[in-house]
Amino acid sequence: MVALDFRIMNSGAPVELDRYLNDIVRSHPKCEVHIGTDSQNHSCHTTYVSTIVLRFPGNGAHVLYSKEKVPIIREMFTKLWGELERSVKLATYIEEQLHIPVQQIDLDYNEDPEFPSHKVLTAASGYVQSMGFRVKAKPELLMATWAANVLCG
Repeated sequence: MVALDFRIMNSGAPVELDRYLNDIVRSHPKCEVHIGTDSQNHSCHTTYVSTIVLRFPGNGAHVLYSKEKVPIIREMFTKLWGELERSVKLATYIEEQLHIPVQQIDLDYNEDPEFPSHKVLTAASGYVQSMGFRVKAKPELLMATWAANVLCG
């Protein structure tokens, strides 16, 4: 199940996700949908933030987000895979239930082998692509994971 308690990034105002997305896409047919999730560990919990970036080519973007707190996940692979699962579930929901195409899923994993998240990248990218989605990772510009990172704190 996808968490549907989404809010607007700038104001924190809640939105009814289905209607909100449909209204925006209907009003802006060239709008692109980008999905991303990031996570951070705090003292006794892990916070996951999933974002939907509505990108208006040549005219900025609009960000919706959902936060989820779970018991702390210390193991890196499990925590990062949780990010991936949330993004794929959200993208699948948007495409299958709302019939809105998702342009890409942004992964907060690094192509540089010096970074620990690199160990997850190949498996994660393969999984996203096997689900029919385009995937991007660092060092690409990743609006959805950038926004999720900002909101994780």
